[in-house]
Amino acid sequence: MTTPGTSFTPPEPPDDALPSDERPAEGALVEPVVPTVASGPQPRRGVGSLQLAIAVVGLLAGAALFLSGFTLGARTATTPGTPAADEALFAPFWDTWDSITRSYVGQVDQKKLVEGAIDGLIKALGDPYSSYMSPADLQRAREDLGGQFEGIGAVITARSSAAGGGTCTTLAIDCRMTVVSTIAASPAEAAGMREADVVTGIDGASVDGLTLDQAIAKVRGKKGTQVVLTIVRAAQPPFDLKIVRDTIVQTQVETRDLANASVRYIRVAAFSDNSAKDFTDALRAGLAKGERSVIVDLRDNPGGYVTAARTVASQFIASGPLFWEESADGTQIETDASPGGVATDAAIRVMVLVNKGSASASEIVSGALQDTKRATLVGETTFGKGTVQQWVDLSDNSGGFRLTIAKWLTPAKRWIHLKGLTPDVAVSATDGTTTPTGDPYIDAALNALGAPAASEAWPLAA
Repeated sequence: MTTPGTSFTPPEPPDDALPSDERPAEGALVEPVVPTVASGPQPRRGVGSLQLAIAVVGLLAGAALFLSGFTLGARTATTPGTPAADEALFAPFWDTWDSITRSYVGQVDQKKLVEGAIDGLIKALGDPYSSYMSPADLQRAREDLGGQFEGIGAVITARSSAAGGGTCTTLAIDCRMTVVSTIAASPAEAAGMREADVVTGIDGASVDGLTLDQAIAKVRGKKGTQVVLTIVRAAQPPFDLKIVRDTIVQTQVETRDLANASVRYIRVAAFSDNSAKDFTDALRAGLAKGERSVIVDLRDNPGGYVTAARTVASQFIASGPLFWEESADGTQIETDASPGGVATDAAIRVMVLVNKGSASASEIVSGALQDTKRATLVGETTFGKGTVQQWVDLSDNSGGFRLTIAKWLTPAKRWIHLKGLTPDVAVSATDGTTTPTGDPYIDAALNALGAPAASEAWPLAA
């Protein structure tokens, strides 16, 4: 369908997925939809036919405003490119467009009108993971995926205050801007920001009425500048937290040798193409040294490229499904493991560390390893994001948008949306227990492996 006097050619998708929150400073929840299992033969994705090159999963915030309007005066515009069946449907839009362009007394920037229409169109879906991104927003997302951005270094979500704490999109009294975690060695951590802190104001202005994306844009800023956040913590009175922004640089893959060099520990902060390669290299190096046990740390990893998650999971799973993608019509497509994994030998034992900040691509990897019984999950129930977003660049430097296009299911066809993955070995990081390494998750994993714990404290940096 075309608009009057215009035509549109969909842009070619990029070769790789754009960021899923990378290490995002934002997140959100969405309401679950019961998945429909397709009947009949189900298509598979072979090694060379992965169709998720433009699909991304991660903690991404959106908005749930609605697009409304009314017609002023008689309809004077025609819509020659609109199918006759849709003329009545689009009449209010074109009446509004015509009234603005013909009668508005101020200056009219038609490019901004189009961008605003796209924004409203996607907001009307009410899906916090689908949203329009201005050129600046798109650039910020790309910077995030690269592991470096200017801000305070906090992972934040929009959380409903209703029972269950589910979906919310526009910040208000019943939709709170809530801290999920802080990035290690970040200004947010240094200033004393804590998990579950609620941000009610930014530089003296209330966040109510903002989408999470809009609020995050206000929190971020140039290195060396200060932002003042009004915080509500538990039953305490509100207080202001002054934080000086800095460049947040993330090391996406860290590795160490544990238990007398018998266990390879690898932490993955986000799923990018670089982190997938670095992970594989670190794993291969440990195996070459004779390490036959692996601890994969996905705590507070908010997701990233689907292709990167597939690469990481495929290092341990030789064949078969890693996850299923279910489209709007119920069709399910199987995505199989890539060949050539370096640790597919069942004699190599694997532990995966997860917590409530492990989301999206992290859950794809964790779910695949858990369902295939290739690994033991250690920690807390994960975040619970079971949808896939497609990113589209718009032409003429008009930004882009992300759109939820599918659900993903684990190999056993579990949909973990809003539920998360339940660990095989539960660990609480807040019980105050003193552990040999100072990290109860790592100690629990070493204990499950029957490996001796290190005696020194365990420093972790994201």
